[in-house]
Amino acid sequence: MDETVAEFIKRTILKIPMNELTTILKAWDFLSENQLQTVNFRQRKESVVQHLIHLCEEKRASISDAALLDIIYMQFHQHQKVWEVFQMSKGPGEDVDLFDMKQFKNSFKKILQRALKNVTVSFRETEENAVWIRIAWGTQYTKPNQYKPTYVVYYSQTPYAFTSSSMLRRNTPLLGQALTIASKHHQIVKMDLRSRYLDSLKAIVFKQYNQTFETHNSTTPLQERSLGLDINMDSRIIHENIVEKERVQRITQETFGDYPQPQLEFAQYKLETKFKSGLNGSILAEREEPLRCLIKFSSPHLLEALKSLAPAGIADAPLSPLLTCIPNKRMNYFKIRDK
Repeated sequence: MDETVAEFIKRTILKIPMNELTTILKAWDFLSENQLQTVNFRQRKESVVQHLIHLCEEKRASISDAALLDIIYMQFHQHQKVWEVFQMSKGPGEDVDLFDMKQFKNSFKKILQRALKNVTVSFRETEENAVWIRIAWGTQYTKPNQYKPTYVVYYSQTPYAFTSSSMLRRNTPLLGQALTIASKHHQIVKMDLRSRYLDSLKAIVFKQYNQTFETHNSTTPLQERSLGLDINMDSRIIHENIVEKERVQRITQETFGDYPQPQLEFAQYKLETKFKSGLNGSILAEREEPLRCLIKFSSPHLLEALKSLAPAGIADAPLSPLLTCIPNKRMNYFKIRDK
């Protein structure tokens, strides 16, 4: 086994938490069950890694085997990457073709290898009619960098592909070309939608968030829930509060639905506008360049946070459509300009 392959496998195994190690190694299916039984997983991790590297050397693991292990690790830790969404489309009058996974993989790989002398492309199919693709980029003069790959998840017979954000922006056009041709589409555009949660992005673009995520029962009348009202309060005020809370609850449910929201961590709004003033001679009014403003909302679970604002009394209901339209628009990056 090549030293670079051994080092690659070693670094990948070191990233894997001990409580996930056997599960990932079994999913890898490179080492046999009998070989794994010879490993004492209760000893120090460094010793476990050395034993596993020795077993891989005996089986002469290749760079393709190591890349597959890395894909499986990333499938377990998708949230370590920020994922972007690309949408493809057919040309006018083009019919939907039958999808052949083998043909897709061969075509995708050939396109990249023709353009770049040094590139490593690996695939792993999943049960959801999806294929995970790992691309280690090189140049005409340098070998592929196995430690800064791009990951792509493509769902067959759909126009969507999800890619991990990469610092190698120069390769984005080539990646788009390979996806478009291999999947038999006509063009590709990057959507203004990003997140660390791949499943949530998938639910948004496929409009599955009201089906995929577990629903919860909130049929209990609002009057039966705890409103935190003082029992000595005037009955008319209590009635008014109940009516208002019912209104807020109804609007919130109509806006967000009665199910958990897809998980996004941020929404960004870029505003460009010309300054308008009735005063003559205003310095800002004479300004040629538009005024620019950037607003970013962030939260571990932004949509659920927005959903809770009005019921918590932090914001008025209904919220601005710019905040509530994120799942339907399939965007969390907005550019707002003068009409």
